[in-house]
Parts: sequence; C-alpha cells; structure tokens
Amino acid sequence: MATSRSGTQLLTGLTFGFFCWLSFCNVAWAQAGGGMLPEQFSLPDLARAGGVIGGIIAFLSICMVALIVEHLISIRRSVLMPPGLAEDVHRAISQGQIEEADNVCNERPSFLGQVVSAGIVEINMGYPAVEKAMEDSATQQAARLFRKIEYLSVIGTIAPMLGLLGTVWGMILAFMEFESKANPQVAELAPGIYKALVTTLLGLSVAVPALASFAIYRNRIDELVAQASLLAEHVFADFKRLQAQKKMAPRKKRDSAASPPEEEASRKIPSVTRERGQTG
Repeated sequence: MATSRSGTQLLTGLTFGFFCWLSFCNVAWAQAGGGMLPEQFSLPDLARAGGVIGGIIAFLSICMVALIVEHLISIRRSVLMPPGLAEDVHRAISQGQIEEADNVCNERPSFLGQVVSAGIVEINMGYPAVEKAMEDSATQQAARLFRKIEYLSVIGTIAPMLGLLGTVWGMILAFMEFESKANPQVAELAPGIYKALVTTLLGLSVAVPALASFAIYRNRIDELVAQASLLAEHVFADFKRLQAQKKMAPRKKRDSAASPPEEEASRKIPSVTRERGQTG
C-alpha cells in the first residue's frame, strides 16, 4: 500500500510539474524582450507555428490529461478493494449464507467483488473449482485494466512521431526556398526551420508524461491485482479448511476399519511359530 501511495504522489507531482513548466515557459517567453528570447516567441505563437499537426498533438495532450485524472481516481486500492467487503463476504460464507455473500459482492461492484463473486458461483463444486474461477476472473479483470491504461502508451508513441512528421514537412518547406531563390540568406531560412522544430517540441512534451504515467499505472495495477487475488483467497480460507477436513474424514475411517485385521494377523503369528517348533 505504501508503494501505491508513493506512485500516486509521484504521478501527481509529475503532472503538476509538467503544467507548472508550461506556465513558466509561457510567462518567460511572453515577458522576454530583446534578450535571449524575442517578444513574439510565446506559447500561442508556438501553437500557431505547429499548424495542423501541432493542433493534433494539442488534442492528444488534452486526452492524456483526461486519462491521467480518470486513472488517478479509478485505479485506487479503495476502488478496486472496497474496505470491509472481504470481511462481510467471509462472514457470510462462514455462516453458510452463500446467497447473501453473492448479494454483498453485487451491491459493491469492484475488482475484488467480481473475483469473489466468480468463486461463489462455483462454491458447490468444491474449492478447486472456486480457485480456478477466481483465477480466471482476476486474469480477465486485470486485462481490462491494462487495456484501459494502454491509451497512454499509444499517445506516448504517436505524439513524437507526429512531431517528427511535422518537423520533416517543415524542413522540406524551408529548403524549398533554394528552389525559388538562387542563394537565400540564413535569416530567410531560420524562421521556417524553427517552426519545423516546434512540432517535435510539442510531441516530446506530450510523450514524456504520457509514457511515465503509463509505467506508473502499470506497476500500480500489478500490485493491486496481486493484493486483490490474495485477499480473495483469504475470503475462502475457512471454506478451504472445511473441504480439507471433509476429505480427511473418510481416510481416517478407512484407516480405523483396516486396523482390526492387522491386529488379528499379529495374534496368529505366535501360534504359527509354536506349531513350527513342535513340528521340528
């Protein structure tokens, strides 16, 4: 749980730092005059310089922020494993109230609730069937969570590629000046080149937090799924123990039923020995 909290804090700090960096750059670029940066070199100008491809990257950035916030809310321990759910279901199963245990899972839908509910459906088939059903359900639910965060990986992969595409296209347009002019000056090529590199900057600005967020959420899901699976097994701990005791009872009866013939055989051994002694 400590790892989950640290991952949440890191992700929150990463997102906050990213937007603070954008705000700082915007203020610095807007207020710079006649020094290192020209006055017209501001964030809106960068957006205009990005063109259509820059607009697509900006749209991806909005989707990235929305996904990060949504995952930050939905992929939590309290959401995947509601407090008290395991205890209530364990109590109901221990008392033999199977239907009530299933109702508790349905009333509190979550990762843990669906895994335990899948095991309850197979409870009449014995614990091996319950364990197999819970494993299948946990695998299915985990796959859904991983597919859910996969969009961040897609954004982190597409954004720099779009930036590179815009840069290549801008460089082509910039060097087309050689076709219209015999010997263009460097000052004439510089605006086109810097505008071409803007899309690469925008793409990397989106890709870095997207891929970092994807890695953090992937680790969180691995941790929470393992914890939920272990907690689901603990819910059926008493049922597993009871099933093991029922299997051991017939064996004890067979062992007790087989003990008298062994004792009778041991009693006959001395008589046979005496008969052999008299014969000799």
